[in-house]
Amino acid sequence: MHHDNDNNSEGFLPGVKPVTERLKTDPEQVDSVLIRKEKRGQDVTIITDLCRKQKIRFTFVQEAVLDKLFKGNHQGVIAKIFEAGFLDEETVLRMGLESPLPLVLVLDQIQDPGNAGTLARTLYGIGGGGLIVPKHNASFLGAAAAKASAGALGKLPVAKATNISRTLELAKDMGYFVYGAYMGGDAENLYTAKLHTPAVLVLGNEDKGIRPNVGKRMDVSLAIPMREGFDSLNVAQAGAMILSQFLAARRP
Repeated sequence: MHHDNDNNSEGFLPGVKPVTERLKTDPEQVDSVLIRKEKRGQDVTIITDLCRKQKIRFTFVQEAVLDKLFKGNHQGVIAKIFEAGFLDEETVLRMGLESPLPLVLVLDQIQDPGNAGTLARTLYGIGGGGLIVPKHNASFLGAAAAKASAGALGKLPVAKATNISRTLELAKDMGYFVYGAYMGGDAENLYTAKLHTPAVLVLGNEDKGIRPNVGKRMDVSLAIPMREGFDSLNVAQAGAMILSQFLAARRP
């Protein structure tokens, strides 16, 4: 369902009634809900119950946090909205198998919405299958990400995963090879590694990289060979280079 007048351009939906309605009618569009710490009553109970039922994260925050997101009367409740709507991981992985380039990108706690959007744009442009992000500690796929994606986030299948490690195990069960991007170490050279599809490519946090417990699920670790002492590619640049190699490996 498309909503025009109850959501502002930044992807924030303010107000008790609009948030409650969206949770009832289109819960797959709700990224998370922020509620003023002091707010109590039946309205809040209904919203938190709906969030629990739909497995949507809700957080109690200071009023200043809400005021910063929305200048008008938010009534102590704001939902972060992803208009295209989230799918479940298995659906995205199934759709990935049918895409021109059967590759699904997993962003392990990437924080910058510009990076997330740029990666979505690259992935969609080369025929990739979908995007999976964690439910916690991930960039919000709102206006900044949408702008960087040049419309790709509205077209790519996107899922939120509670447990990325479990998602990668599911992908393996479905026939995917799981690759992770690393800076050097024991990782294989991107340009000499054998790249197979269907593939899941995991890209890690801008500062910390892939979390160790997620890293244990990799079939192959990949690294871009860089000039000695220089490793300043950002995650969107590195991701684009790796994705292009998967595309090249598919070409006869």
